[in-house]
Amino acid sequence: MSVERTLTILKPDCVKKGLIGEVIKRIQEAGFRIVAIKMMQLTPTTAGGFYAVHKERPFYGELCDFMSSGPCVPMVLEKENAVSDFRVFIGATNPAEAEAGTIRANFADSVGENIIHGSDSVENGVIESNYFFAESDILAVKGA
Repeated sequence: MSVERTLTILKPDCVKKGLIGEVIKRIQEAGFRIVAIKMMQLTPTTAGGFYAVHKERPFYGELCDFMSSGPCVPMVLEKENAVSDFRVFIGATNPAEAEAGTIRANFADSVGENIIHGSDSVENGVIESNYFFAESDILAVKGA
């Protein structure tokens, strides 16, 4: 296996609930290395650009409104098998279907407000990371 990068975003509901520290702690305890992190407020345009792949879906407008409703915390994570391991770690998009102990099962309220984003493929991990961070912003971190 090789080290992969994935993008995660602690969504506005995570920030509003005061869960940034708890979620980051769990991410690190699961063996993911944070190699880039920042807090920011997305505009509807920025959110729309990030979620452009969903533009034709009926939830697109609500998703963009939600993602621009408050601060969020994008992060680039590294780990062997990062993308698939992270998807398992955060749980199903619908928290009612998420495995017990996952981030979404523990903290999310609904499909629309599900606390956290995770890239769905290695390719999208790179594309999504580049949406928020220049390569020079991503730092090498040794250890776990």
